[in-house]
Amino acid sequence: MRFTTGKPEFDLTYDDVFMSPTRSSVRSRMDVDLTSADGLSLPTPLVVANMTAISGRRMAETVARRGAIAIIPQDLSRAAATNAIDRVKGAHPVFDTPIHLTPDTIVADTLPLIPKRAHGVAVVLDGRRPLGLVSLSDAAGVDRFVPVHEVMTTDLTLVSGDATPGEVFDTLNESRRKIAIAVDGAGDLVGVLTTKGAMRSAIYSPATDASGRLAIGAAVGISREAGDRARALLESGADVLVMDTAHGHQDRMLETIATVREIRDAHEAATGRQVPLVG
Repeated sequence: MRFTTGKPEFDLTYDDVFMSPTRSSVRSRMDVDLTSADGLSLPTPLVVANMTAISGRRMAETVARRGAIAIIPQDLSRAAATNAIDRVKGAHPVFDTPIHLTPDTIVADTLPLIPKRAHGVAVVLDGRRPLGLVSLSDAAGVDRFVPVHEVMTTDLTLVSGDATPGEVFDTLNESRRKIAIAVDGAGDLVGVLTTKGAMRSAIYSPATDASGRLAIGAAVGISREAGDRARALLESGADVLVMDTAHGHQDRMLETIATVREIRDAHEAATGRQVPLVG
């Protein structure tokens, strides 16, 4: 192929290129360890950028379960950011967090919620105990003011909250079901897992903190509230702080980094928890 100076004469797509691997002793993707060598030790060394349209609580949960980490944007209010961290830390490291409804929730209020989760269902709860599942097909053609307890599926596949992904996969495969509901010893909801989710959870290790909770990071801007924000994020359990500004060369940025570092160091000394600070 001939190339001209500047732009190539031809454009290439993935179908035009064949990548030939060299000789290797690696037999399977399971033999490869991609764990990052930084302070986070991510099993999958990927970071979701701290952009409002991209990085939120649901994204943080999802990528952490696959070994990566998301950074909560700095333009989220302090309360919203700490709430996101609290909820991610409270989420199960393997089972997905489902949309849940009360039995009297009407179909009109249910339909916009179901697509917010990739597993495609909402769980109907009595308190914390699962009663049924509702999918878009269950609600199709139904009067929008009908309560979900009249259309939900009650034939559920329940598994223990301590079940491994492999055990969940086997249960779903044997029952020919697509989704399992995990419950604890009291019968309360723990989470859900699909067949695909079980397979992925068996392949990927979650990114967790020292206590086994899902990992999440948060960004700090250079406003006057940077110190208070950093302190609140650390107290909520943020695993990494990212200094966020478009002008990293200015004096104020350097001053804010020094302030946040001092707060981070005091937190580490008090808790023994190591929190990387990325400038």
